[in-house]
Parts: sequence; C-alpha cells; structure tokens
Amino acid sequence: MAGFIEGVDREQLSLLPESLDQWVDDSNPVRVIDAFVEALDLDELGFKMTEPADIGRPGYAPAVHLKVYIYGYLNRVQSSRRLERECQRNLEVMWLTGRLAPDHKTIADFRKDNGAAIKKMCAQFVELCRWMGLLAKASVAIDGSKFKAVNNRDKNFTTAKVEKRRKQLEESVARYLSQLDTADLHEPSETIELKKTYLKEKLEKLKSEMAKLEAIEKQVLSSPDKQLSLTDPDSRSMATSGRGSGVVGYNVQTAVDTAHHLIVAHEVTNVGNDTAHLANTAKAAKAALDVEKLEAVADRGYFDGEEIKACDDEGITVTMPKRMTSGAKSEGRFGKQDFIYLADEDVYRCPAGEKLKYYFTNEEKGQKLHRYRTNACRTCALKVKCTKGPQRRITRWEHEEVLDAVQARLDRNPDAMRTRRETVEHPFGTIKMRMGATHFLCRTLPKVATEMALCVLTYNLTRVLNIVGVEKLMEAITG
Repeated sequence: MAGFIEGVDREQLSLLPESLDQWVDDSNPVRVIDAFVEALDLDELGFKMTEPADIGRPGYAPAVHLKVYIYGYLNRVQSSRRLERECQRNLEVMWLTGRLAPDHKTIADFRKDNGAAIKKMCAQFVELCRWMGLLAKASVAIDGSKFKAVNNRDKNFTTAKVEKRRKQLEESVARYLSQLDTADLHEPSETIELKKTYLKEKLEKLKSEMAKLEAIEKQVLSSPDKQLSLTDPDSRSMATSGRGSGVVGYNVQTAVDTAHHLIVAHEVTNVGNDTAHLANTAKAAKAALDVEKLEAVADRGYFDGEEIKACDDEGITVTMPKRMTSGAKSEGRFGKQDFIYLADEDVYRCPAGEKLKYYFTNEEKGQKLHRYRTNACRTCALKVKCTKGPQRRITRWEHEEVLDAVQARLDRNPDAMRTRRETVEHPFGTIKMRMGATHFLCRTLPKVATEMALCVLTYNLTRVLNIVGVEKLMEAITG
C-alpha cells in the first residue's frame, strides 16, 4: 500500500536470526524481574523443589514459575491458563523463562504449594525498598478494603438470608397451591391437565428446595459466626461503604508509607470490620520499617481503646477520630466531648461550669471504668440540653488518657484524615483495577493470601520503577 509504512514480508528468511535478548531493551521491567528473582535465596525463603530430583523427569526450577507469576501479576494476567499461553507466545515471557513453557496445572500448583515463601518474598522486596532509602519516614496510613471472593452472593447464607429464602419458598408454594385449586374448578381438558402437571412438578421442586434449605440452615447454625459460603468456605458476607450494599469476600488490611505510597505491611482477613486489626497491622508495619517509633493514621472504624493502648505500649503513635457511639449529639444534647477532664482534680467540668466528681469504679467486659456525676443538674438551666435523667453521668476508662492524646493529635493536625485518604486509597484503587471485576481467583484464605502477596509485590515494584526507574533499581538489586 503506497504512502504507508510497510511491514516485513512474513516469508522473508533471515541469514542471522535475531536473539531473544535483542527484543528486550535495557529499560524493560522484565530485566528487573529477572534480576530480583535471581538475587533471591529461594531455599532460605522456603520455596519447594529448589534442588533437582535424582530420579524421574526433571521439573522446572522455582525461579521459572516465580518470574512467570511476577510478570503475570505485573501485567494483569493472573490466570494460570492465560499464563500458559503467554509462555508460548509472549517474547518477554520467553526471554524470562528461556523459552520454557510449563502447563497451567504446573503453574497453578506452584502458587498453591509456595504460599508462605511468596509472602516472605513480598516482605523481602519491602526490605529492599527500605535499604534504598524509600521508607525513611516512619509514618504509615492504615486502612482496610473489601475484595470479592470466588463466591456468588446467592451461594452465601446467614440466618437472615435463610429466613428470607424460606419465606420466598413458602409464598411460592402457597401461590402454586392456589393455582392448582383454581385449575381443579375448571372443566377437565388437555390444557388444564398439562397445567396441573406443570404445577405439581413445581411443587415437588419447591419441596426439594425446602429440604436443601433446612440442611443449609443446620450448617449455618453450627458455624461459629453463623454464616456459610458454599463455593469458597472461608469467604464472608461483608458490608461496604455503599448504603445497603455488600460483598462476599475478604477484608484486606494494609499499612501504606505516607511518603511514597508503598505498602509496607498487609494482611488478608475474613472479618468484616476493622476494629480488631489496628494493633496487628501497625506492629507489622513497625517491624517492616525496623524503627523504634512509628506514626500511624487511621479512620474512625479502627477506634478501639484496647487496640490503641496496645499500639501505645509498642511505641506507635496513633491519630484518628473518635467513634461517635452516643446519640446525644444527634438529639441536640451535649456529648462526652463537651465535658473537660481536669486531671489534677480528677473531675469533669460540664458546659455549665459544674464539676462531676468521681464516685466509684466497676468492671465491664474486662475494662475498669470510673464513674463521675454531679447533683447540680436539678437546678441547672442547661439540663434540657444535657440529659433526660435526673443527673448527668460520665464514664472514664482507666487508660482514657491514651484516647485523649489521640484526639489531641488530631486537633493539632486536622489534615491528617485527608493525608490518610490520599495515601491509602491509591494502592487499593490500583490493585483492584489490575485484578479486574472478579478480584480474587483462588479459594480459601491461605491461597487468597498468597494471591494478595503477589498483588502487593507487583504494586510495590511498579511504584519503585516509577520513582527511581529501571537503572537505579537494577543497581540496588545487583549491588
């Protein structure tokens, strides 16, 4: 075609064929993948079959599978079947593997059998980032996000869902029985007989569905959290930020470096709320950064006294807003935050200037709680804005000063929540975009955790490549 750039004739022979290395330039990220895997001590990390067997057909070296998986997750190719095809047609993968092409079963088995080692490898890349000086600031943002599991919502059952489904079946049975009674009132005919046969078949099917539902209900009631997932038994139904929405999946916790948005620690859980994950995630981040003191910022979903105290004991300074559990503010009355604690007198000062004195201490749910009250409420002009009872009472946890310090830090730095959002939402958005609409491909918590480790590794790899480039990262790996 005249006037256009023309390609090479497919049947043109070449006297000296080009080598694979010529197709991969020096700035190609696959060179970083190759150098990183070659620099790892796979035996020390715990990868299986690091030494060739003495008998039988030789297997593939773990490094081959590892390079294939890192390349796949870096380029949004997570499926073992798709990775098999890439090994046969993708020049970059051919360069990585030396033209080896494992089948999809072998590729999938490697991920299944080396979960712990892959997670250690992910941590080792974080260590490399720290050695490069990219994690010099001991500050992280902590957050969790829900990821979809390989489990349809119709295949997940709770006690409420079972009851709702039973009601639907009972309504269907009543409707078909009514239609059957109506059919009996008509004169016998071929059409009526066909309709009656159809209705009886439907009723038999509904009877079978009711029996299945009863069996499922027994399993739901016998499970610790009263929930059952049929496809992925470890996945759980979790509420999301959208009103009335939810997802059957996993809750992924991350601690993200506030300077370069690198994920320094992560954990996959099947607990829907974030309350119990603050201390574990913060401690993991502190260990990964190898620092004595750590600053952590999180949202109010993590607010829990015991968790914050555990962080404080480990030298982790937490900043987050308090959870609003009282309905006083919404009803136009004073909340606890409107009462000022005077530590030297061990009293609370109310908005009217009266002091609530300490009366007694009791224990609830393992926590020692100090109770404060005053008798001045009866004659107070602000009583209607304060309490509906005869007197206002304030409860103070024995370690409340730790929570007061959290609020004080937030008051001094009101932009902390914006920093948290800008830091931690970026990795989640990028990872979910790469994973696609289905998110996880594996089933059960250990395999899902392995898949997440690969996602985190390749996300961090992309970030470092964007920050320092291929050349400097190669120097850090080989140096």
